Amino acid sequence: MDESQTAASPSRGPSPRRLAGALLGLVHGHVALFSEEFREQQARTVTLLILTGLCVLFGLLLIIGLSAALLIGFWDTHRILVITLLCLFYAAGLLVCGWSLVQRMRNAPAPFSASLEELARDREQLLP
Repeated sequence: MDESQTAASPSRGPSPRRLAGALLGLVHGHVALFSEEFREQQARTVTLLILTGLCVLFGLLLIIGLSAALLIGFWDTHRILVITLLCLFYAAGLLVCGWSLVQRMRNAPAPFSASLEELARDREQLLP
C-alpha cells in the first residue's frame, strides 16, 4: 500500500484521531472555564461570609446598646411599654430581612451560568 491509499480521503470526513482531538479540546475549554468560575464563586462566597459575620456582630452590639439605653432611660416610667415596642421593632426587622433573603435566594442567578451557556452552544453546534 502506498501513502495515498492510507490517508483518509476528504469524502470520508474527519478521522477518529482528529475528532478525538477536537473533543478533547472542547472538554479542556469547558473544564478551564468551570474551574475559573468555581474559583471566583469561592472567593466571592468567602468574602460575603466574612462581611456578613462582621455586619451581624456590629449590628447586634448596636441593638444591645440602644436597647439598654432605652430601658435605662424609661425604667421608672414606661418599662413594659418600651420592652414591648422594642420586641415589635425587632420582630418587624426580622420579617423584613427574612422576606428579603428569601426573595434574593429565589432570584439569584444560577451558579456557573457561563459554563452552562457554553455547553448549550456546543450542543446546538454538534447536534443537527
